[in-house]
Amino acid sequence: MTILPLRKFFAAAVVAACLPFAPHVASAAPAANLPDFADLVDKVGPSVVNIRTTTRVSSAQRGLPPGMDNGDMSEFFRRFFGIPLPQGPQGQSPRGGQGGGQGGGQGGGSDSGPDGGNDSEQNSGVGSGFILSSDGYVMTNAHVVDDADSIYVTLTDKREFKAKLIGVDDRTDVAVVKIQASNLPAVTMGDSNKVRVGEWVVAIGSPFGLENTVTAGIVSAKGRDTGDYLPFIQTDVAVNPGNSGGPLINMQGEVIGINSQIYSRTGGFMGISFAIPIDEAMRVADQLKTSGKVTRGRIAVAIGEVTKDVADSLGLPKTQGALVSSVEPGGPADKAGIQPGDIILKFNGASVDTATDLPRMVGDTKPGTKATITIWRKGATRDLPITVAEMQTDKSAKADPKKAPEPKPRASNTLGLAVVDIPADQMAQLKIKGGVLVDSADGPAARAGLQKGDIILRVGDTDITSAKQFQDVTARLDTQKMAAVLVRRGDNTQFVPIRPRAPGQK
Repeated sequence: MTILPLRKFFAAAVVAACLPFAPHVASAAPAANLPDFADLVDKVGPSVVNIRTTTRVSSAQRGLPPGMDNGDMSEFFRRFFGIPLPQGPQGQSPRGGQGGGQGGGQGGGSDSGPDGGNDSEQNSGVGSGFILSSDGYVMTNAHVVDDADSIYVTLTDKREFKAKLIGVDDRTDVAVVKIQASNLPAVTMGDSNKVRVGEWVVAIGSPFGLENTVTAGIVSAKGRDTGDYLPFIQTDVAVNPGNSGGPLINMQGEVIGINSQIYSRTGGFMGISFAIPIDEAMRVADQLKTSGKVTRGRIAVAIGEVTKDVADSLGLPKTQGALVSSVEPGGPADKAGIQPGDIILKFNGASVDTATDLPRMVGDTKPGTKATITIWRKGATRDLPITVAEMQTDKSAKADPKKAPEPKPRASNTLGLAVVDIPADQMAQLKIKGGVLVDSADGPAARAGLQKGDIILRVGDTDITSAKQFQDVTARLDTQKMAAVLVRRGDNTQFVPIRPRAPGQK
């Protein structure tokens, strides 16, 4: 018995079983309130482009392992294994074997055959993009065009153009390229701030090199923090390697995001995808078109999240803000008087709800701007004036390990910490005015992750100045409440919540 007759048998049985229960139903009821994406795709589809990139390789680099080709998986290999897919047989295109020279023959394959001995163009990636303006500006992801020697843009009418790279911004993963064309169908920009969780959205792109593929879903979440510079729009739209750089479109046909990332354990779509909000992307694109780069502000601090335990132990009304873990000596924050352990609550009057809010606020501020930072320190707020500088490579001072003291063991306390005083010369080198050095950690401190070599700067709102004073402070701690201990490890400083142990506890 073959599979097809078996399926027909079961289908007939199901239909026969259903007939007695619905003798008067002539046809299925029409679907109500389901979206029709056809008109939307007709409107936006021509504005979406396929982007492929090539790199120059010598003949010595073109060897192919058996069975490998340069087909639709090239983007998968580049994104997830960190290598370009080697060039296949001469003349084979990265899009399923149809010659890349179609419609003008621009950049379809190698400049020479495998035995030619000359440098050649090797397909290194495939992605998507969309037309920003009728004069040829195209937006895509930075990772789509990274390390490319040549960039080719293919329109829906099969015309292919060699593009000029205008600029990339790795921090936001946004890039702008330009093709020599006119009267192109540009997209309409939407407002990503008005996006609602649960609304229908559509993605158009080139997953695995399959141009003009349409997928649909809903917005799953907004402001999703993935550890990157921007808050992402999370969707359940099917996005795969090759969709990168394509538009996320609302039901009005407006672009509200750039499809950029997926959560995956396999390299394929698993129901979660992320898009860069178009408002943020356009701010970057405007700067790239004007100057080829993005200028951002900086205040020269390293920050971390404020946990509920830290907020409760420091008396913060709610869990919010950015915890300052280190301050660059001589930087804007240092000059403004910001210290490790401060919690930044506002920047120029705007609330800092999470740690990832602050880099965006400061980065969007023009260098040289005078601003006000509201901090939480020792149970009270303070406003500090600060002048925003231009972003550059962060610097950090490192202590000379040869200067580490030879501590003598001390008795452990209610936190499970044995500490010693820090020599004055090491304090000067670390640029700290107090603190004690952890000699050993057990019990509550060890469970909280503290270890030998850490420096304790503060317990609650009390600055620590010596080992003796530290013992006095910890002896008065309430064993029913969490204690916020300000700990420095290397160049980073953070609050660690520890519950003091009662007498007799470990």
